Amino acid sequence: MSQTRQRRVFPFTAIVGQEEMKLALLLNVIDPRIGGVMIMGDRGTGKSTTIRALADLLPEIDVVAGDPYNSSPTDPDLQSTEVQARAEQGEVLPIVPRQVPMVDLPLGATEDRLCGTIDIEKALSEGVKAFEPGLLAKANRGLLYVDEVNLLDDHLVDVLLDSAASGWNTVEREGVSVRHPARFVLIGSGNPEEGELRPQLLDRFGMSVEVRTVREAELRVQVVDQRTSFDADPERFSATHQSSQSALQERAVRAQALLPSVQIDDDLRLRISSVCGELDVDGLRGDIVINRAARALAAFEGRTEVDDADVARVVACCLRHRLRKDPLEQIDSGDRVIKMFCKVFDRGEPSDRSAFQLALAG
Repeated sequence: MSQTRQRRVFPFTAIVGQEEMKLALLLNVIDPRIGGVMIMGDRGTGKSTTIRALADLLPEIDVVAGDPYNSSPTDPDLQSTEVQARAEQGEVLPIVPRQVPMVDLPLGATEDRLCGTIDIEKALSEGVKAFEPGLLAKANRGLLYVDEVNLLDDHLVDVLLDSAASGWNTVEREGVSVRHPARFVLIGSGNPEEGELRPQLLDRFGMSVEVRTVREAELRVQVVDQRTSFDADPERFSATHQSSQSALQERAVRAQALLPSVQIDDDLRLRISSVCGELDVDGLRGDIVINRAARALAAFEGRTEVDDADVARVVACCLRHRLRKDPLEQIDSGDRVIKMFCKVFDRGEPSDRSAFQLALAG
């Protein structure tokens, strides 16, 4: 981990509980093609703290010096057109290390602030594309976090999801067009009491997790003690978690390298699709995301073969937000997914979610 970072960020490995949220975030870092994470839950459950801790955990990346898009010096798919042109001309690109960008999208942001703006007068008078990059440019190769995403204007959510899916942002005005890479992990959070996302938008997030306030007294005391220690002396507290932070960072980097080698056999893929079909999931995004998340989990655990347990650990996160809502149904959507998984994968049906998680841990 770089010692030059000045931000006082709570260590990721010191966060108590919320295992489902932490795992979903790590899997999206290992494979950003999973499509981001929607985190819904009570206020004060550590959503923002966890996301900022994740950004601080990640290793620095090499970027082209002076480039506003965090362009990669080696990958053309992660380079702006200007950097691509310089590379094609044989120019030696200056490289600087930079912390993985973590960009917050404020609720009151305009589309220009998000996508960037073109100075038409300058473009017409001087013949140059005078472009002022927006938040999508700053988020390239990093994390884009939208708190209270369920309160964000729908047209901005559409822009976000389109950019996250394509990896590019295009701005057009008066016949002038600018296109730049916008490859980021989209993370949204919100409180369901304040409104829900439209189903067709929610479906575009790769994974969805639900966080709840910790009820056990011992865990609540542990959370309070951790936060008190951090606030009193952030440097000392962070130092005590340095080894675990470094170990987790190295594990994530190894998983990224191993991911292309991870295989998932045909029988397992058929059963994944059977779960989606039995649950009447519209479209094929659910099937695709489960496959990607299960492969990322296998890589995270250092394996090149996906097994049933990998699917079991990610299936609820990948499907719960894609199910059609039945107002008469009392069963939580995550439990519906787990029950169907147990049926298709021929496992004994658990009496509750905790029993299912314990079975996996065993």
